[in-house]
Amino acid sequence: VCNHEAGSVEQAAQRWQSKVEVIGVAWNGDAASFNDFISRHSRTFPQISDPQGDVFAHFDIPGQPAWVIVDANGKATRVLGALEPADLDAAFNAALSA
Repeated sequence: VCNHEAGSVEQAAQRWQSKVEVIGVAWNGDAASFNDFISRHSRTFPQISDPQGDVFAHFDIPGQPAWVIVDANGKATRVLGALEPADLDAAFNAALSA
């Protein structure tokens, strides 16, 4: 599923780069798969490998795809599943309005 979202997430990261920090977190797979994914999809935003699932556990995320959007006040909103580009833009706008 990450492969499906890869292009739209990269575009959103570039579109919002002056207002929002996008960080990718990979849970499953080995280091070679992680690095291949980043290279294949030309990631320009930070990527974190989380093989133990610590970040996912912290935000109570059961699997991928998922989003955690943290607003300026530190309030985290979980979104389980993929987001379409318009929904991602709306989520970023909501976080900035908080």
